[in-house]
Amino acid sequence: MEVRRLRLLRELADRGTVTAVAKALDYTPSAVSQQIRALQAEAGVPLTEPAGRGLRLTDAGWALVTRADEVLAAMDRMDAELNSFRSAPRGTVRLAMFPSGALLVLPGLLRRLAAEPQLRLEFRDVDMTSAEVPGLLADFDVVVTHRDDHAPPFDAGRAEITSLYREPLDVALPPGHRLSGNARVELTELAGEPWIGVNVGFPVDDVLRSLAVRTGTRPEVVQRVNDFRITEALVAAGHGVALLPRYLVENPNLVMRPLAGVRAGRNVEALTRRGGSGRPAVHAVLAALRAESTAITT
Repeated sequence: MEVRRLRLLRELADRGTVTAVAKALDYTPSAVSQQIRALQAEAGVPLTEPAGRGLRLTDAGWALVTRADEVLAAMDRMDAELNSFRSAPRGTVRLAMFPSGALLVLPGLLRRLAAEPQLRLEFRDVDMTSAEVPGLLADFDVVVTHRDDHAPPFDAGRAEITSLYREPLDVALPPGHRLSGNARVELTELAGEPWIGVNVGFPVDDVLRSLAVRTGTRPEVVQRVNDFRITEALVAAGHGVALLPRYLVENPNLVMRPLAGVRAGRNVEALTRRGGSGRPAVHAVLAALRAESTAITT
């Protein structure tokens, strides 16, 4: 089987449609379809089947994608071994990171990578949900994301996962709040308070909902804002309370208190495709991410 065709099948698995694959790889949709049909003829079993106006992978197609990942990872390792003969990492590494994580990590990461003049970091901030993360690996070499303590881990079958840091989520209270004198705050003590939350499906909202289930409370979310700097301003002005990441908060007017009796936090992780970390430039970015994460959290 041609490696190029295996790569196209994997792209179809990642991107979902022939049109998306063609656009990403600068092919025509008919050329992509032709190559997929040729691969199917080589395999001798149906790899795709109609789904509405598009295609979806059959069970045999998904099985082949899994093996294709192994083959392509082996080829990446071969390339990495050749690259290891070079004196320093080089080339472009495409990095996607959720905005609040970038606010915390990116400046120091760029300072560390300045020591690698042949390495170019191409960064994009992406406000991502957990469900969107695997698809981002089709476009980026490294995806830095976050999930709450109770969320299931990402599938390690098709991605390498590097743990960077855990960030506690504290309750942000406005100045003079009735609970501001407490060392810790019970979630039940905040019943009836207006909450400033994030959009549904994002990790901090998942934490708030899971805590609500465990404590039997139902927070009243009056605003949903994904930019934590805006949330800080709203809480400081007395428009509600919020869960905010401990290491990120800078507003001196906020009263930050940990939650009592529950574990609330977000786990920040870097994901790469299987075999991707073997590339020296990607390996250097991951090492710099780990070093900067350690510096921030200690």
